[in-house]
Amino acid sequence: MSLPLVWSDEAKAEFFGAEQWYADIGVRLSERFVQAVGETVQRIADSPLQFPAVYRGRRRAGVRRFPYSLFYQVEEERILVIACFHGKRNPRRWQRASM
Repeated sequence: MSLPLVWSDEAKAEFFGAEQWYADIGVRLSERFVQAVGETVQRIADSPLQFPAVYRGRRRAGVRRFPYSLFYQVEEERILVIACFHGKRNPRRWQRASM
């Protein structure tokens, strides 16, 4: 049985902000971004330990074809996505996220 995957409020806001940024460029690009994130979420859900732990047990899964990563932690009863993070941003921001 797989664990439920839950997004923190901050991770949701980051995802929707990125989606809107891509939508401002073009609807098709936004759709491709959403699809790529969905594929990454599925890969995490299928095998959450396949991605490297990068900071205090938190793991990073890259979003294919986009400069974003999903940072998450595997907990006893769920997988918590703590950030949808652009690769050029300062990593201290998601590292400080308290769960």
